[in-house]
Amino acid sequence: MRPVRLILGLLTLLAACAAPGQVSVPPETTLIILRHADRVGEDLTEQGIARAEALVAALEGVPIDAIYAPGIKRNLETAVPLARARGLTVQRIPAENPAAQLMASGAGKTIVWIGNKGNLQSIWDAISAPEPPPLNYGDLFFVTRARVGSPLVERRRVEP
Repeated sequence: MRPVRLILGLLTLLAACAAPGQVSVPPETTLIILRHADRVGEDLTEQGIARAEALVAALEGVPIDAIYAPGIKRNLETAVPLARARGLTVQRIPAENPAAQLMASGAGKTIVWIGNKGNLQSIWDAISAPEPPPLNYGDLFFVTRARVGSPLVERRRVEP
């Protein structure tokens, strides 16, 4: 029981030392993060629809525990093909500063966040990830915890 208390105490101390607004990627967590697919106005374009469908193939073989997005039409439409293929429901998190809730809900899991430029940047800043965040259509980044320093980021692309 004593080692558990020591570990919890150390985690609390580390959390208290973090800069305000900063969130760390929890151990054993993979954040797969991308911008919604190509759009005009609120609607996905034909290219965007094809890119959303291509996301299914791009993540084939990758275990996914949850898919998150703000309740914005273009984000949800981008998530639908993947959610359908995996038998998952897209869980909505408010677009404003979602990093803390996303990391808490996704701790120890492999999760997908389909966001917008503003919330992608806010997540990137909150987890102190190396620049730049995935702001272009088709950017698909895998973020994991590093032993020390900034999170590790593997950059990929989703092409229709």
